[in-house]
Amino acid sequence: MFQAHINVEYCNSVRLIKYICKYVNKGSDMAVFRLENENGIIDEIIQYLMGRFINSNEAVWHVLSFAIHEGYPSVVHLSVHVENGQRVYFTAENAQARAANPPRTTLTAFFLLCHQDPFARTLLYPEVPKYYTWNAARKKVCRRKQSVPAPGHNVRASDAFARVYTVHPSNDKCYFLRFLLHTVRGPISFTDLKTINGEVCETYREACQRLGSLENDQHWDRTLLKACATCFPSQLRDLSR
Repeated sequence: MFQAHINVEYCNSVRLIKYICKYVNKGSDMAVFRLENENGIIDEIIQYLMGRFINSNEAVWHVLSFAIHEGYPSVVHLSVHVENGQRVYFTAENAQARAANPPRTTLTAFFLLCHQDPFARTLLYPEVPKYYTWNAARKKVCRRKQSVPAPGHNVRASDAFARVYTVHPSNDKCYFLRFLLHTVRGPISFTDLKTINGEVCETYREACQRLGSLENDQHWDRTLLKACATCFPSQLRDLSR
């Protein structure tokens, strides 16, 4: 019907998506040539031009100045780590200074931003890149200046997409910390992140449980406790069915 070759791929994992992007954007065909020993100056530019092969489709694409690749929206990677657990690079000369004053990360900068900016206290950690930019040189988060104004707020919003680095569940401290960063808005510190209803939890896992984000038996315990005070014996038996 289409009188053309159509490649259909079933995407059921991230690996297949990467394969399709690699398949569509793979380089040009390679030309086979041989190398010979020659006396004199080797012109690497001529070797490159002689060995490069461009088919007609790619040639037209370059002549018409069409885009070869595009990335939209921009993806901002956000770090996640426990308190004083960020990666630090140091030498023998500055080891003591770096240990006393570790570099700021996107996570610690987010806490500082929430402490200084009232609007940031309404955001989740993954929502920050939409309204703010990360200055890697100054290790600072700044409001966007060139995006579209956000309705009802004195800030500008973009289509930037945040991706918080994944954490394996075996690293439970960092895993549940990452979970809280997707749940709690505007924390100003690691301690504030695990403070629920004015009470500081001992672990991030406990904070997740108090928020009702994890499955546990407390719901059934409360149900049975309430039923013991208000229900008849026949109704209690029906609860266990």
